Amino acid sequence: MSAVTAARDAKKQEVVKEDAMWLQKELINKNYHEVATAHAAGRKVSATFVPGNLNELLMCFDFARRLPETDALQNGLRRKSGKMILDAERDGHSEDVCTYVKADLGMMLQNTGPTGEPMPSPDLLLLSYTGCFTFMKWFELVRQKYDCETVMLHVPYQGDGKINPAMRKYVVDQIKEKVIPACERISGKKFDIDLLRQYMRESVKAEENLVRVLQSAKHKPSPIDGYFGAVYYIGPMFTAFRGVPEASRFYDMLWQEVEARMRAGKGPITPEGEMTEEKYRLVVEGPPNWTSFRDFWKMFYEEGAVIVASTYAKVGGVYDFGFRHDPEHPLESLADYCLGCYTNLNFPQRIDMICKYIDEYQADGLLINSIKSCNSFSAGQLLILREVEKRTGKPAAFVESDLVDPRYFSGANIKNRLESYLQMIKQKRAAAGAGAAH
Repeated sequence: MSAVTAARDAKKQEVVKEDAMWLQKELINKNYHEVATAHAAGRKVSATFVPGNLNELLMCFDFARRLPETDALQNGLRRKSGKMILDAERDGHSEDVCTYVKADLGMMLQNTGPTGEPMPSPDLLLLSYTGCFTFMKWFELVRQKYDCETVMLHVPYQGDGKINPAMRKYVVDQIKEKVIPACERISGKKFDIDLLRQYMRESVKAEENLVRVLQSAKHKPSPIDGYFGAVYYIGPMFTAFRGVPEASRFYDMLWQEVEARMRAGKGPITPEGEMTEEKYRLVVEGPPNWTSFRDFWKMFYEEGAVIVASTYAKVGGVYDFGFRHDPEHPLESLADYCLGCYTNLNFPQRIDMICKYIDEYQADGLLINSIKSCNSFSAGQLLILREVEKRTGKPAAFVESDLVDPRYFSGANIKNRLESYLQMIKQKRAAAGAGAAH
């Protein structure tokens, strides 16, 4: 290989990121180091899920905070999850089990976290049940392995599309009577409600800026990608940093970058640099594929397709419809947060949300990434697709992949479907233009 070819290939591999994206990576790695060294530092470790996570409350007890879905997706991004899934299957877990679960169980078998540091056993498993039944089975398996205490915060499903006072009280009572006493006992620290309020004040600052960033995609051209790019934006908020000053600084920096791009009329930053021409504006439902994340994103930006809004970017909190943590009513605020997560909404609410996004963000249509092993997202997606098409008159389509199992990502199939879908949008536009001319 010539020196010129080598230099060109190296440049090709170089990933372009905003400053805020690099800071986000530092924060995530810092948290993994804190988790890895927690027991040596005399701290306890909690494990909890992203939707409905009580991060501010856990910080009151100085837990080092692990999030198993984040561990799985980080291992997927680093191309480590395939072996972990095979190890879990060899250990007796079915091919049809959620691949996040198998990646997590496989990681436990090798006892090494995504950054290569050890992954200590948790002292507390805190389950906020927000619409995904798999979470319950997942923590049963983890509890069996580590014999650690499991606390279940049961969150009622929004069956009729609203949060009523009885639902809120039911969650608050559990926080007071079950969650806080367990945290006090395991951590050896007393609960301080003023400390919780302090963390929530920081949460609100970050939440305000996150919403500004996500809603900047209403601008044409959109300065962000609200799906692939949003993965970096939601990371600190949805994991172990909501409520800490570093998160507030991250979202300040992020908003300044995005606002500057919006004022300059610039498009999103992609792994290969700035996207110069916006040809299609899409709304996406369903999580991304992590093992081929860059290749997946590339299929979109090479076609000039920007995702202006996505439901995945709301899985850890639906802030853009008005929710903020409330320091004046901290426990009620935690309850409302859990009750309002995307996976806890009913189908009419999800459909309404997608239709609003298509309208308010002037999108050309809806694309669904149907995840083979994720029932909480994939169940009912055909119903969502048909209803959104009917209500908006905009075309919708499916692609299929998986979360962190590289066996279920077919780049050629997805590329063909995406190209066909964008062709359909083009034809609809042409037909609409011809109709308007007459």
